[in-house]
Amino acid sequence: MKYLPLHHNFTGRSCLVIGGGPVAAKRAARVIEAGGRVDVIASAAGDDLKNRVEAAGGTVALRPFAPGDVGPQYALVVAATDDREVNRRVAAEAGRRGIAVNVADDARRCDVVFPLTIDRDPITITVASGAASPTLTRLLGERIHSLVPSGYGELARLVGRFRKQAQARIPNTAERIRFWENILQGVVAESVFSGKPAEAARLLTQALESPRASQALGEVYLIGAGPGDPDLLTLRAFRLLQQADVVLYDRLVAAQILEMLGADTERIYVGKRRADHSVPQHNINRMLSRYARQGRRVARLKGGDPFIFGRGGEEIEHLASQGIPFQVIPGITAASGCASYAGIPLTHRDHAQSVRFVTGQLQDGSVNLDWESLVAPGQTLVFYMSLNGLPIICEKLLAFGLTPSLPVALVEKGTTLQQKVHVSTLGEMRSVLERNEVRAPTIFIAGSVVSLHRSLNWFRTS
Repeated sequence: MKYLPLHHNFTGRSCLVIGGGPVAAKRAARVIEAGGRVDVIASAAGDDLKNRVEAAGGTVALRPFAPGDVGPQYALVVAATDDREVNRRVAAEAGRRGIAVNVADDARRCDVVFPLTIDRDPITITVASGAASPTLTRLLGERIHSLVPSGYGELARLVGRFRKQAQARIPNTAERIRFWENILQGVVAESVFSGKPAEAARLLTQALESPRASQALGEVYLIGAGPGDPDLLTLRAFRLLQQADVVLYDRLVAAQILEMLGADTERIYVGKRRADHSVPQHNINRMLSRYARQGRRVARLKGGDPFIFGRGGEEIEHLASQGIPFQVIPGITAASGCASYAGIPLTHRDHAQSVRFVTGQLQDGSVNLDWESLVAPGQTLVFYMSLNGLPIICEKLLAFGLTPSLPVALVEKGTTLQQKVHVSTLGEMRSVLERNEVRAPTIFIAGSVVSLHRSLNWFRTS
């Protein structure tokens, strides 16, 4: 490690910046944001830089650099001109006077560097590569930025207000650490992230009144895992999975998503398939409430979206009746994901003005649907769980008036590298099934929008 990572309290201190270009302006702004004062010496400087520096009590001198400009009043010197020889002379002068220097684009002469900063005041996260790879630094910073909600700053301020109370209420250090870990990964934190700071403060106050009781009840996260591609998992879903103690998952959840779980996370398979329910739904409901009552954070991980043919409504009805805290994290539903990866827009001005999501299998195992409404013009039909009943579906749609030439597509294992798109017509779909060994999961799409697949098919699996 070449650089000692420190966060420097620069409030009320002074920095000398040599240069007036974009890099100089950016670094001057960083110093001012940290409460420092900046003096600038440059051959030219823009109005934005000049106004910002002077508003913070600094000066801008439009002239060449001279060795005497580096004085003891400065805690930091920045050399950011486009002349490497000038930058070298600035660094040398700062070194002679024992003042820390940052030299733009010359890591060898730097005493300090300006890292990439993710600001969640009062939380500050920095990323630096010692100038080895600024691009990699930026990419890592973007990744961290997307994974750390802006609410973490509000959460830190909330915790700061209650720290003394927690120390008085929970004198044992180990117990207090466990208390804060539960708070920072539980309903209090989620209330902050959901934009409900007053609710978060109320819950934290309640938890401090009875610290042991506050840890007795966990929370359930009902999470949509998306249609197959693990990259389609939402950031919120990823964050909650990282902190889950136990995960109940379905058979359609990608293995790569399960690999994201912590090593100590308990994993329980509760998948279902036609005529094979490894764990009945009422048992799943009981497991969710039982684990939550043990004070555990429980993730119920479902393929697609939990509220679209995912029985998520039944599960949270049970949790609500038991007084178990829960939250719902939507996922990309199979219809949207599979259609997008197949290059089939579900609506299109020239083809369809509405879309219908239909289950291809009713609770009693039949496909007795409202066929008259399904054959209305100007709409796209998307059938879930339809593979076994597809011959009947096609037969009924034809019988109720849809044309045999209507374009249709059967998307097999959509959004994954095993995706196959079987494009045909409504009248020929039965023969497609006979010629191909199609395996679930599948999504069946019927409508003129399917005709766009040939020109819009962007996702290649080989």
